[in-house]
Amino acid sequence: MPTAIAAPADARIDALDVRAYTIPTATPESDGTLTWEATTLVYVEIRAGGRTGIGFTYADVATAKLIESLLRDTILGTDALDTGARWTEMYARTRNLGHDGITSMAVSAVDVALWDLKGKLFDVPTYRLLGAVRDAVPVYGSGGFTAYSEQQLVDQLSGWVGDGIPRVKMKIGRDAAADVVRVAAARRAIGADAELFVDANGAYSVQQAIAQAERFAEQRVTWFEEPVFREDYIGTRHVRERAPAGMEISDGEYGYGLYEFARMIDAGMLDVLQADATRCGGFTGLVAVDGLAACTMTPLSTHCAPHLHLHAAMACKQLRHIEYFYDHSRIEGMLFDGAAAPQNGELRPDPSRPGIGLELRRADAERYAV
Repeated sequence: MPTAIAAPADARIDALDVRAYTIPTATPESDGTLTWEATTLVYVEIRAGGRTGIGFTYADVATAKLIESLLRDTILGTDALDTGARWTEMYARTRNLGHDGITSMAVSAVDVALWDLKGKLFDVPTYRLLGAVRDAVPVYGSGGFTAYSEQQLVDQLSGWVGDGIPRVKMKIGRDAAADVVRVAAARRAIGADAELFVDANGAYSVQQAIAQAERFAEQRVTWFEEPVFREDYIGTRHVRERAPAGMEISDGEYGYGLYEFARMIDAGMLDVLQADATRCGGFTGLVAVDGLAACTMTPLSTHCAPHLHLHAAMACKQLRHIEYFYDHSRIEGMLFDGAAAPQNGELRPDPSRPGIGLELRRADAERYAV
């Protein structure tokens, strides 16, 4: 019989702290529509019952200010175990700000911290509280930035395949002709058996994306992410309808509310729905998206922040895989204990670590504090 989980005697929230850390990238990076040289992590700690839960999002420093000025007072003194109530209260409190963008990212970071805290209060991994349906999650290596030379590109992708990750993704969209050449180089480097994904970050026009899809099919590309602007639902549907057989269209990383994901599915624009727990309302929001995906028999893949997603992904019934994004896996490995590398193409939680299994190495983080 499973060991019973005892409820903590007192779970009233007595403190919330928030910090922001800006970490330079290893090299300048870019995709089809953006360039960057640093990434900001907004980090939250919530205390109750003598335990501390942590959560984070990748967002602007303004997100930390919103948590500090509005969400802290919303949840102080309330019961940390009632995660659903806290989630509802935070969105209610931010009604006049709108529920997209940094508002939802702020709620997301706090919600993850609440779920981590709940696991620690019960002294169990959070996946047990969420109701795991698997014991590990498949990953795909993600990077291949457009700023990379061809050699950097092929070294990174082939390195992941050599490490046992059987699927990899590269950025495209800066130069359509160069994209075709780089995709072919990537295929040669990873061999015939590994899956190859591409991500345009909305850089192409509809007709351009359709033409590129035909060219990419020659290299057995099976995943074409955000081929056109993410809010062009009709255009994305046109690309999906004309894409070669065997090539799936994916979108959803910028979805914030459940209503947005429902509209994407209703538009018939995608084969695989993406969702990001650091944007769509934390673990509470991600599990709701998974329910929507289940209702429509839509596969689900999580976006970025691989170690943050792990425990919630364990409980997502529609999950296909999670994104092992280079930027975020690097930061999480640098700053958090418990961020383990994939083994045999999977991330697996440590059942001996309560909560989400991560702890900030504060001394390592402080040099990046904003």
